[in-house]
Amino acid sequence: MTIFEKIQYTRSGKRPTASAYINALFTDFTELHGDRRFGDDSAVIGGIAMLRDTPVTVIGIEKGTDTNDKIQHNFGQANPEGYRKALRLMKQAEKFHRPVITFVDTAGAYCGIGAEERGQGSAIAENLYEMITLQTPVLSIVIGEGGSGGALALAVADTVWMLENAYYSVVSPEGCASILWKDSAKADQAAAALKPDAQNLYDLGVIEKIIPEPADFSADAEKEQFFSSLEKELTAEIRRLQETSSDTLLANRYEKFRKVGRI
Repeated sequence: MTIFEKIQYTRSGKRPTASAYINALFTDFTELHGDRRFGDDSAVIGGIAMLRDTPVTVIGIEKGTDTNDKIQHNFGQANPEGYRKALRLMKQAEKFHRPVITFVDTAGAYCGIGAEERGQGSAIAENLYEMITLQTPVLSIVIGEGGSGGALALAVADTVWMLENAYYSVVSPEGCASILWKDSAKADQAAAALKPDAQNLYDLGVIEKIIPEPADFSADAEKEQFFSSLEKELTAEIRRLQETSSDTLLANRYEKFRKVGRI
């Protein structure tokens, strides 16, 4: 597949959403709600769970499955209260020394009038600022779309993984084509130039791991094997991060993001 074909496949709606990952990989998940400022944003789900014998905080951007579910979750486009809820849960995790695991799948933050009035830009910026110094391990997995600051606000992590057909970019190919050539039909050309796919981002050092995908997510046996393998890898990585001192963790995280784009 070309890069743009991978992006189209990622958007197809045939892939597991964040809630499917949470249900498959963790036990005893207790969802927590609200940002303690405005309200609860159902585009972001999060709470406390167990990864085998390790208590963790899990946060995901949820797109929904059928039409009604997608509408309820605002198609995975978070409002400021969603990002503030995520940050509240991360700070709680820091207080109780729980690792944070996030699942990213969004075309971007919601850009409605209400979101802007309630401080969308500052909510995202605050997450970036706080996550870089969060004194607990953070692992982020891009499971589908990783759109702009809306994705990065949950992905300032010690380790960033991507599914092999996911993408992670400052702008969508259509948006890029519209800006550069005033023609969104040239999205395939823009995607080839942006290189937002997992392999290119791995080669650039933006992510640490590419997660192979099953040929068919709708096949139960393949999906079960995929989640079983991912759970083992996730458990091992969280243990490795927990064994790293806080000072080393913060220094490595800072350097990880400082070196992005260096030539």
